[in-house]
Amino acid sequence: MKKYPLSNELKATQLMHDKRIVEAKKLLHDAVADHKKQLTGICPPRADLKHSYETMLSDMEKYRGGKLWFPYLGSGIGNGPLVELADGSVKYDFICGIGPHFRGHSNPNNLDASIDAALSDVIMQGNLQQNVDSLELIASLVKASGLDHCFLSTSGAMANENALKIAFQKRHPASRILAFDHCFAGRSIISSQITDKPGFREGLPSNLFVDYVPFFDAENPSESTERTLEAIKRHVQRYPNQHAVMVFELVQGEGGFYTATQQFFTTIMSFLKEHGIAVFADEVQSFARTQELFAFQYFHLQQFIDIATIGKISQICATFFSEEYKPKPGLLSQTFTGSTSSIHASLSILHELLNGEYFGPEGKIQSLHNYFVKQLKKLEEKYPQLIRGPFGVGSMIAFTPYEGDGTKVTQFVHRLFDAGVMGFIAGSHPTRVRFLIPFASITFQDIDSVVAIIENTLKNPSL
Repeated sequence: MKKYPLSNELKATQLMHDKRIVEAKKLLHDAVADHKKQLTGICPPRADLKHSYETMLSDMEKYRGGKLWFPYLGSGIGNGPLVELADGSVKYDFICGIGPHFRGHSNPNNLDASIDAALSDVIMQGNLQQNVDSLELIASLVKASGLDHCFLSTSGAMANENALKIAFQKRHPASRILAFDHCFAGRSIISSQITDKPGFREGLPSNLFVDYVPFFDAENPSESTERTLEAIKRHVQRYPNQHAVMVFELVQGEGGFYTATQQFFTTIMSFLKEHGIAVFADEVQSFARTQELFAFQYFHLQQFIDIATIGKISQICATFFSEEYKPKPGLLSQTFTGSTSSIHASLSILHELLNGEYFGPEGKIQSLHNYFVKQLKKLEEKYPQLIRGPFGVGSMIAFTPYEGDGTKVTQFVHRLFDAGVMGFIAGSHPTRVRFLIPFASITFQDIDSVVAIIENTLKNPSL
C-alpha cells in the first residue's frame, strides 16, 4: 500500500489521535460486538413484527415505483455472513448485495473506516476537492494493477462509461464495439446497449453499434476458440477500422458465471492488438474473487490489457488505463468521484486483501471455493434430477436447479430466501442460482449449514 502520511503539525492529524476519539472508537466497537454476537444462526420472522414489516415493504414499493426483488429491509446489524432483517428474521447472506460486502455484516474494520471518514471533513470527494486518502487509494490501485493510471467513480456503470469514452477518443472515428453473447456491462443508456439483454433497454434510444460474438464453450474448447475468432474477423472485415474496443468479462457474472481458458482469451486479444482495437477488461464483478486480485492477472493477460474497470468489493469503482490510452484533458471529470466513507472503506479492504492470505492456489478464496463446490457436488450426485453443477470460479459459485427453467429457478431462490439463505439468479437458458460469498467471514461450518438448507429446499418444493 502506498502511504502519504500527514504531518503531526496538521490539525487533522491531531484530531485523529485525540484521546476522546480513541476512547469513543473503543466504546463503539464494544457495543457493536456485544449486540452482534447474539446473532448465532438463522431464525424466522417475529409474528409481532409481521404487520409493521409488510407496511414498510408496501411503502417502499410505493415510493420507489416498483417492488423489491426480495422482501428485504435490513435492521442495520449482522454478524459476518448472518444479517438481521427489520422483521426480526436472521438469514445467511451469500449474495452480499450482488457482491460488495465480502466482509459480511457489522465488520469492525468497516466500522473504523466509517468513523475515520466521518471525521474527515467532506462527505463527497470529486473533481475540485479530493483528500490525501484518494491519492493513497489511487496510487495503491495503480501499483496493484500494473496499469499506469486510475480514475475513481461512484458506480460500475460510470466506470464502464469512462472506459468506453477513453477507447472511443483514442480510436476516433471508430464507433463500433465488440462484445460477447450474454454479456453484462451495466444499465446506463450506453452500457445497456452492450448488455445482451434486450429487455433491459426496452424503450431506450439506440445510438451505439455493438457486434456480438460467441463466448467460450468448455465442451469444445478448440472449436469454440476458432469459432469466436472467425466471428470477430467477419465483423472486422465487414466494418474495416470501425471497431474501437472489445469488452471482456473474463468471468460472465450476470450471464451465469461462465469463464474461459487463457488460450481462448490470448488468441482473441492477440488479434485485437494486431488491429489496434482496445482490449477492455470489465472486472466490476470479478475483482478480488479469483486466485489473484485482478482476474486478468489470474489468466496471465497483463500484456494485453489497455483498459480495465473494478467495482463491488472495492466499494468505490475505478477505471484503469495504460499511458497509451491516457485521455485528453476534459474527457474524464466528475463532481463526485466517491464518498469519503467509500474511499476509506476501499483503502481498508485493499490493505486486507493485499496483506491477508486470500490469493493463490492455497489461499482462502480457493479453499472456500473447493469446499463449497465439493458439498454442492454431493447434492448433484444425490439429486441428479434436481441439480446440475456447480459452476464458477473463486468466490463466484453457481448451480443449475430444475434444468435451468427460469420460472422454477426464480421461485426456488425466493423459497431459499424464506428458508434463511440469500442467493440470486444469473443467466438464461439455463437460469442458474449464483452466490457471491462473503469470503472474509464465512467458515466451512457456515457452508455446511447453507448446503443443508439448499438440500431441504430442493427436495421440498412446497416449502
